Amino acid sequence: MARVLVVGAGLTGGACAALLREAALGPIVVWDKARGAGGRMSTSRSPRDAACTADLGAQYVTLESERAAPRRSFYEELLSHGILKPLTAPIEGMVVKEGSCNYMAPQGISSVVKYYLKQSGADVFYERHVTHISLRDGKWEVSRKMGPPEQFDIVILTMPVPQILQLQGDIVNIINESQKQQLESASYSSRYALGLFYEASTRIDVPWAAQYITDNPCIRFISIDNKKRNIESPEIGPSVVVHTTVTFGTEHLDSDPAEVQQLILSHLEKIVPSLPKPASIKCQKWRYSQVTKAVPNCLGQMILHTQPLLICGGDGFTCSTFDGCIDSAMSLAEAVKSHL
Repeated sequence: MARVLVVGAGLTGGACAALLREAALGPIVVWDKARGAGGRMSTSRSPRDAACTADLGAQYVTLESERAAPRRSFYEELLSHGILKPLTAPIEGMVVKEGSCNYMAPQGISSVVKYYLKQSGADVFYERHVTHISLRDGKWEVSRKMGPPEQFDIVILTMPVPQILQLQGDIVNIINESQKQQLESASYSSRYALGLFYEASTRIDVPWAAQYITDNPCIRFISIDNKKRNIESPEIGPSVVVHTTVTFGTEHLDSDPAEVQQLILSHLEKIVPSLPKPASIKCQKWRYSQVTKAVPNCLGQMILHTQPLLICGGDGFTCSTFDGCIDSAMSLAEAVKSHL
């Protein structure tokens, strides 16, 4: 029985772990450096009320009819379990492609990833930040920032590509020159997200659930998140999500977060002057927000070493959509199964 480590508890890592369970390889372990599941499909809670949540990363999932066939079963499964529901709330400025359907997650977008992690039966550990990967007696020895190293027969890396290139240990020499060039050519956009959490009974009077902004240098998207997810309730406070433009995100990537937060709030006040004062705010920096250029000449994954197997994937090898992550997860799982 092979002991498998999946690094990254985002959509690709979660779906890949779930697909591998069917192969009955042996114990699957998932490590993520964050405090919870989701990766860029993350849902944050208000520090004052855990029931008040906001999707700080991906906002909704789009099924495009012409590309749907192999993945339709993934959507149908999530819909049948109530994890996804049709997005019916009014979103101003959204470009809807003919034949495509949009879905939101009532329990927050991270519930999609949590569903796959549960399906996988994997042992999932958070706050495990991988730093080194080295060969040791025919296995992979994986070291992390805190705690002892552990050994695995198969390692699957699903974090953003630049973070793969930052790993130390034997992996530095295992990645060959042409692979390194391929990996280095991947690029990502950066942006900030702000989550505003309100006390119960706060009213936010706007006619839309979300809005794409086209004429502001700082803000690209605003969502009244509970309204977007059709979960308005007098017992639970509303939440607002603000996404910045990529230009703003890039310009302020290494600025003081408190200053960035203040800048975003001042722009927000101009766009929605009636917005009440929140009870708490979370500022999230997405250094690797969306893939602008994927790793070339890869079909969803790249094998770095065969015996023992070290393989990487994620949206950096496809594109930053639900479909892109699922495609990579399927490609990773196929490669691992055929390797065995």
